[in-house]
Amino acid sequence: MKKHSARVAPLSACNSPVLTLTKVEGEERPREHVAHSGPDVQLAVGAAGPESSSSRRKLHCCIRITAVQVQKALWGVAMVICVCSSWAGSTQLAKLTFKHFDAPFTLTWFATTWNCLFFPLYYVGHLCKSPERQTARQRLRECCRFFGDDGLTPKVFFTKVAPFGLLWILTNYLYLQALRKINTTDVSALFCCNKAFVFLLSWIVLRDRFMGVRIVAAILAIAGIVMMTYADGFHSHSVIGITLVVTSASMSALYKVLFKMVLGSAKFGEAALFLSIVGGANFVFISIVPIVLYFTRVEYIEWPGDIPWGYLCGVAALLFAFNILVNFGIAITYPTFISLGIVLSVPVNAMVDFYTCEINFNTVRLIAVSIICLGFLMLLLPEDWDQCIIRLSTKLRKRDEPAEGGAEAGASTALNWRGRARTSMSTFTR
Repeated sequence: MKKHSARVAPLSACNSPVLTLTKVEGEERPREHVAHSGPDVQLAVGAAGPESSSSRRKLHCCIRITAVQVQKALWGVAMVICVCSSWAGSTQLAKLTFKHFDAPFTLTWFATTWNCLFFPLYYVGHLCKSPERQTARQRLRECCRFFGDDGLTPKVFFTKVAPFGLLWILTNYLYLQALRKINTTDVSALFCCNKAFVFLLSWIVLRDRFMGVRIVAAILAIAGIVMMTYADGFHSHSVIGITLVVTSASMSALYKVLFKMVLGSAKFGEAALFLSIVGGANFVFISIVPIVLYFTRVEYIEWPGDIPWGYLCGVAALLFAFNILVNFGIAITYPTFISLGIVLSVPVNAMVDFYTCEINFNTVRLIAVSIICLGFLMLLLPEDWDQCIIRLSTKLRKRDEPAEGGAEAGASTALNWRGRARTSMSTFTR
């Protein structure tokens, strides 16, 4: 699940249309803009200098910008592979875990508890990277300011933290429950609809900018859900599974939009602290639920030693890695690459399902998956995508106009020259 961006305009301030909630610490603008601004100032100051010096500075500026963009693009390719692998791997491993230990809530509780590691890992990175090293207590106090001037008080915890913890647990639990009912391809594809739900909620709740292309994407997502249900003939088993994963996607979208509305945005340290608090609260307050489920034989295993700890730790580790990449990946690359990693997990899961289990990839299912993925990709378009296309077409027209104008001028010159020649010849003959 994803976290925050700038503290002002809720969604329009984000570079990604998928409601990216984190932002790079100490940076109010993207890095390439920072790299661009310095040379521009130098160019403005040295405009009166020699032309060669100005061109050299301009070239140096372009090289610096290109180097930053290439670096972020290369990191983006690695990010796509890592996000896709962790998300598809956790989904497949969770499906396999249920064959040995059918306990979705226990797995949800166990994986969420790993969130406690977020802030310690962040603090280790802070000690390694930051020039001004702070003690753990100092860093903790500074990050607690995210919750208000009084820090993390009991009132703030129960009103602003606990509800998001419950949404987090519901999202993961419903997702895992859906894996027990339907195949991983359908689950991963349907969960991609949460991006469309994010847009609809942000448009309604956060008064975000209306965009026709995103409305079309939302319609495609809903059409894909209906077609996915139709692909299995509206059987109760598949309908329940589809309902569970769509509800999970809705909980995920509600989590992101309400977080943006209630808490605003956070830097990496603040986001890491929030996730660690969610993990700690899950361990303290929710631990009783798996125990009750065990003794009531709802999620039961004959002997505690038979619990497949390897599978549980594998799922939890992959989900933890996925959340790290999603929440903090914008420090090294563009948010679009992170979103691409999520949608590419759909064909990866489809390939695994095709070779490992009997799944009927009929025409309706393929069209439904394709429609949902297409809607997801349409949501990745920037807000000014139409203006960019207009500017690009204008530039192409301007580039073609001089050539056409030159040809017309040449033709008119030739005609004038021929006319003059004929006049002179007629005058001479006369």
